[in-house]
Amino acid sequence: MIGTVRKINPRTGCIEWTRVSSNNVAKGDTETESIIYKVDPVREKGRHIFQIGTNDPDRAVTAARLVAADVDGIDVNAGCPKSFSTTGGMGAALLRKPDLLCSILEALAREIPREFGIGVSVKIRILETPDLTEALVRRLVRTGIHALTVHCRTTPMRPREPAIRGQLKMIRDLCHEAGVACLMNGDVGSREEALTKLIPEFGVDGAMIARAAEKNPTCFLPGPPKTWSESWKENVKRYLRYAMESENKIGNSKFMLTQMVPGKAPEYQKLQHERDYESWCEVLGYKETDPEMMELAKKTDWLLGASKEQVAIVEAEKKRQKEIAAKEKALAKEKERLEKQAQQKQQRQQNSNNNNNKRRRDSVTSNGSNSGRPRGPKRWNDEAREPQTTAQA
Repeated sequence: MIGTVRKINPRTGCIEWTRVSSNNVAKGDTETESIIYKVDPVREKGRHIFQIGTNDPDRAVTAARLVAADVDGIDVNAGCPKSFSTTGGMGAALLRKPDLLCSILEALAREIPREFGIGVSVKIRILETPDLTEALVRRLVRTGIHALTVHCRTTPMRPREPAIRGQLKMIRDLCHEAGVACLMNGDVGSREEALTKLIPEFGVDGAMIARAAEKNPTCFLPGPPKTWSESWKENVKRYLRYAMESENKIGNSKFMLTQMVPGKAPEYQKLQHERDYESWCEVLGYKETDPEMMELAKKTDWLLGASKEQVAIVEAEKKRQKEIAAKEKALAKEKERLEKQAQQKQQRQQNSNNNNNKRRRDSVTSNGSNSGRPRGPKRWNDEAREPQTTAQA
C-alpha cells in the first residue's frame, strides 16, 4: 500500500489506491497504474476491515493511515501460514516474535484510534500448547487492541484438519478480563451455526467465516444456508453483477467463479477457458435470458481492456513486436557473422604479410652469411698444384 495514490473512480464511485507496478516498470511502462486496493463506500460502509501484513511498526502505521479514513477497522494478520507471508517475517511468523508483534500492535493502537476513531485488532493461531498460547495472548491484550480473533489451528495444520477448540475458552477469558472482544475462526460453516451454536457454546463475541464463504456465500444470510446445488446460479449472477459494477479485476473474478460454480456443473470447465466477462455471461446463458447483463459485460470488458477486440489488438501487437524482435535478432546475427568473416579475412591477410616478411628476412640473412667469399667460379691455387719433382730440382 505504501506508495499508492488514493483516487475515486467516477464511474463506480469506488475508492481505489493505485500505483505503477514494478512489473510494468520492468517492461518500460512507467504510466499504466495498477489497482492495489479498492473500497466500495456504499455497499461496504460499516463492515470493511483492512487487514495488514507487516513486520515493521512504523510501516504498519504508515500503511494504515493511507486507508483508515475509508475503512471501519485495522487488523494485523498474525496467522497466515503461507510462505509468501512468513518468509517476509509476516503472518504466522510473528507468533514466534512476540516482542515485534506487540510493538506493531502498540504503535497502531497508539496512533490510529486517536486519529481516525476506528479500532485495531489482531488475528492469530493457537500455539502448540495451552501454556504457550496463554503467555502470548496475555501480552497481546495489553497492547491496546480492541479485538482478537483466534484461528483454532496451529501454523502447520492444514484446512482439512479439524479445528482444535480446547484452548478457546481460556483465550476468551483472557480477552474479556482485559476488555478485548474475542472472535473465533476455524470450521465455522455459517452465520446460523455461529449464532445458534458456536458463540453460545464458547462464550465468544463473534465468529469469522473463511473457506465456507468461498463455496457458499449464502452462509452469511439469516437462517440455514441455502443448498448450493440449487442456488448457485442465482448467487453467481448476483456476484457477477457486483463484480462488473465495481470493475473488479478479471483475475479476481475468475478465481471466485471457479470457487462458486460447482466442479461437476457443465459450465465449470467452459468458464475455466475464458478470460472476460462477456464470455462468462455467455457460458452461463445470459445471452438468451438477460441482454442487460450482456451489455454490462461488454462495457466492463472494454473498460478493463479485456474485450475480445482489445485482446485481439494486443495479441496482434505482441505478434508484430515478436516478429520485429526476431528480424532484429536475425540482422544482428548476420552482422555478427559478417564482422567475424571480415576479421578472419583480415587475420589471414595479416598472417600472409607476416609470412612474406619472414621469407624476405630469411633471404637477407642467408645472403649475408656468404659475403666474405668471392663469387663466381672457384680459382685453383697454382702453387699448390706444382709437381713435386720440380720442387726437388
